[in-house]
Amino acid sequence: MRKLLVAVAAAALALSACSSEGGGGSDGNVTITFWDNNGGPAREPIYKELISRFEAANPTIKVEYVGIPSASVQQKYDTAIAGGETPDVGGVTTSYLAHLVGQEALAPLDDRINSGPLKDKLLPSLVETVRQTAPDGKLYIVPSSANMDIIWYRTDWFKDAGLEVPKTWDEFITTATKLTDTAANKYGYTIRGGAGSVFQLITEAYAYSGVDNFFKDGKSTLNDPANAELVDKVADLYKKATPEADVNNSFTQMIAQFTGGSVAMMHHNLGSYSDVTKALGDKVAAMPLPVGPSGKRTVVPNPTDGFAVFKNSEHQDAAWKFAEFLTSAESNSYWNEKVGQIPANTDVRSAAWIDKAAHVKMALGVLEDPATVLVPAPVYLPQYSSITKTDSEPQYQKVLLGELSAQQFLDDMATKLTEAQKEWEDRK
Repeated sequence: MRKLLVAVAAAALALSACSSEGGGGSDGNVTITFWDNNGGPAREPIYKELISRFEAANPTIKVEYVGIPSASVQQKYDTAIAGGETPDVGGVTTSYLAHLVGQEALAPLDDRINSGPLKDKLLPSLVETVRQTAPDGKLYIVPSSANMDIIWYRTDWFKDAGLEVPKTWDEFITTATKLTDTAANKYGYTIRGGAGSVFQLITEAYAYSGVDNFFKDGKSTLNDPANAELVDKVADLYKKATPEADVNNSFTQMIAQFTGGSVAMMHHNLGSYSDVTKALGDKVAAMPLPVGPSGKRTVVPNPTDGFAVFKNSEHQDAAWKFAEFLTSAESNSYWNEKVGQIPANTDVRSAAWIDKAAHVKMALGVLEDPATVLVPAPVYLPQYSSITKTDSEPQYQKVLLGELSAQQFLDDMATKLTEAQKEWEDRK
C-alpha cells in the first residue's frame, strides 16, 4: 500500500509539472504558443521585440514564438488541426482563412473586438475584406496590416522626359511608349509573364474595367469585355515597350530589370519597397494602379494579414490579450513601419513615420477614399490557386505571344471560377 501511495504521488507531481509546462500552472501563470505565418530572419526580431513588450506588461503570460515559412503554413495548420495540437494564437491571412473556418478551427472575435479598445479602431476596408472572406461573415481574424498593388516608377526618368504621373490606363500606355528606347535598352514597362503573373493581371483588369464584383448572379465577371480590353492593351505593349524576356518573368527577374536600370515602371506591391529603395534610393516612387474609362477606382485587395485565436486553445483569454496587444496602436505602428505595409489600426494614421513613407501614405489614401470600391478575389475557393496559377499562367504567356485571344483566355478562366463558386455555394 505504501509503495502504491508513493507511486500515485509521483505520478501526480509529474502530471502537475507537465500541465505547468503546457500552459497553465498552479501559480496562475500561463504559456501560450504563437505561430508566425511568415517566419524568417526579417520578421522574427520584430515579433521578439513585441513579445518582450507584451510579457513585461503581462507578467503572468509567457509567449512561445514559432516561425513557420509562409509556403508551408497552411499545411502546418491543417496538420495541427487534425491532431488537435493547434497554437493558441497564430498569424492568418484571408488567402486561407475560409479553409480554417471551414474546419471550425478558429474562434469568432466580433464580440471581443466590439467590447474592447479596438472597437471602431480598425480600417473599415480591411474589416470588410475579412468579413467577405469568411463564409458566415464573422471576424475570425483581427486585421493587422494590408498590402496593395501599385506601380513603382523611376522619378528621374519621368523628370528627364518632362512627364506627369499617369492617372488613366491610356495615359499609362502612352507614357510607357514614350519612355522606351530599345536601342539604349531602356523600356517603359516590364510585364510579369511567368510565375505569379495572373493575379497581377486580374488586379489590372478590374482597375481598368470598373467592374465592382467578382461574381454576378453566380457567374464570374472576369471575362467582362472591358477586362479583356485591358489584357489586350497590356499584351500589345509586349516587346514594343517591354523587354522580350518578360514572357517568362517571375518576380525575381522582373525586379532585377527594374532595379537594374533598364525599366521605367513596374507593377508589384508595397512589399517590394525595401528592394527598390535599396537599389534606387530617392529615384523611385509609387503610384496607384490607373483607372479606366469609367473613372471608378476599383481595387482587388491583396490578402489581409491578421491574428486568429484557435478554438482548441485552453487559454483563449490570454491568446486574445496577445492578439489585441499586437493590433494596438503602438504595436501596429511599430510592426508596419518595420515592414512598410498599411496599418490596420486607424490611430496609426497620425504617426510621424506615415508622412515619411510616401508609398504607405498613398496606399492609405486609396483605401480610405469612400469612392474606392474593393473587389475581393475569391481566394476562399479551394481551386482558386490552381485555376489562376497552374491552369492560367501558361495560357497568359500564349496571349502575350499572340497565340490566344485575351477574351478566350478570360472566358476559360471565368468558366472554371464559376464552376468552383457553384461547388462552394452547394457545400455551404
